Amino acid sequence: MPDPSDTKSSAAAPHDDHGGFGKYYAVFAALCVLTTCSFMTYFDFWEQNFSDQVGWAFMMAVSCTKASLVILFFMHLKYEANWKYVLTVPAAMMSIFLMLMLVPDVGMRRQKYSEQRKVRAAVVEEAGNHEQPHDHDGK
Repeated sequence: MPDPSDTKSSAAAPHDDHGGFGKYYAVFAALCVLTTCSFMTYFDFWEQNFSDQVGWAFMMAVSCTKASLVILFFMHLKYEANWKYVLTVPAAMMSIFLMLMLVPDVGMRRQKYSEQRKVRAAVVEEAGNHEQPHDHDGK
């Protein structure tokens, strides 16, 4: 019969290798630093020295890193057996495939517009350009 005063029960034994609270505090601190880094892209210094595409790529890298930290440590996926790769690798490959197939399609969709579609398409206004809207009939 197990001793009730024993602090390590059989249910807690598989979780002993998780590293304690220090590791979770370190991950939390890393998440805070990464969030600060992504927030810095909204300052004038970033906008003056880097293009929008660099900012988007940086934000995606920071977001993927933060998601990986949450998945690995807070969802305990780091401590699971190797079966996790059977689930995550095909999903990652499919997401990369979809991105590679859909991003060019979305990015170049305006190049194949018909003349009628071009006339009726929404126009993106530049910041500070506050012209009065008009109908497509020239009114």
